[in-house]
Amino acid sequence: MNERIRVVVVDDQAFMRIALRRMIEAEGDIAVIGEARDGHQALELAQRLKPDAITMDVEMPGLDGIEACGRIMREVSPPPAIVMVSAHTQKGAADTIEAMRRGAVDFVSKSSLFVKTDLARIEAELRPMLRAWSHRRPAAVDGDEAEATRSAPPDPVVGAVRFRRLDLVMIAASTGGPQALTILLRALGPIRPAIVIAQHMPPLFTRSLAGLLASDTGLPVVEAAQGAALSPGSVSLIPGGSHGVVQRVGGELRLRLLAAGQQGEEISPSADRLFESATSASAACAAVVLTGMGRDGSAGAAALHPLLFPILVQQPSECIVGGMPEAVIERGLATAVLPLAGIADWIRRNTA
Repeated sequence: MNERIRVVVVDDQAFMRIALRRMIEAEGDIAVIGEARDGHQALELAQRLKPDAITMDVEMPGLDGIEACGRIMREVSPPPAIVMVSAHTQKGAADTIEAMRRGAVDFVSKSSLFVKTDLARIEAELRPMLRAWSHRRPAAVDGDEAEATRSAPPDPVVGAVRFRRLDLVMIAASTGGPQALTILLRALGPIRPAIVIAQHMPPLFTRSLAGLLASDTGLPVVEAAQGAALSPGSVSLIPGGSHGVVQRVGGELRLRLLAAGQQGEEISPSADRLFESATSASAACAAVVLTGMGRDGSAGAAALHPLLFPILVQQPSECIVGGMPEAVIERGLATAVLPLAGIADWIRRNTA
């Protein structure tokens, strides 16, 4: 039997600590080895217990979750995977994204009222996230690493590619996506085609993620507005809680936003919807499928494949969670299976 994943729970509310412990330990393969009420206790437990992962509240008295995250990443070796448990507010979203900049690997959001439906959603998201990240410890993403990623040799490209000059690049990502997007966009740099990103994320969080990506990559990344023009060189992040579809209006590409299903009925933003919309809207597009749980993107890739649109898939062994790339590969739809450096290299060579 595999050794259990060791987790520390950090939250200033006793109710939430109890609820998280019950969620985390429900299936027996993850053990809560410590609990902390604030960031100071979290740092002490991380140094002493060396957990595989930490669930970290954001707003706590004394040392808050953001500062605690930064200190743990600097002072604990090997660093644990820190998953933020964040209030579903604009401030909570901004603070969570800042924590991810300081080394947190992912997050789940909680409402201000701990209703049963909210706790059930957290439970469904949290355990798979802890399993995934505990087996892939976080690594800092700095300028040197980005440059190494840029210069790494790509794997060979296989399959038929119809279009050599792209006017649209669509990127799908889920678990592990914020880190992968930072590395990919840094390696890619400014390019001629518009970029549209479908990152699975709840409302309020995507605006903060767009700001983080813009700051960390130097590219003009924005959360897309309704009807936004997908002009050359632009980078648009579909808002959480919405789906984005590409339309050609008066000779230019625009992004139409649609409301996602209610109460978690649909993953959003949907990569399948984005990819499928491009079959009639664009004459020269590429789809990119990055790390993530589930199969989102595979149905959209199936719509693009008969038209010989290039479909680039992140190498599953490089992913935090390989589900989305593997779903495309299993259906025989991938033009190329590449590391992030190879994807960036392929796009640059085909947009020069």
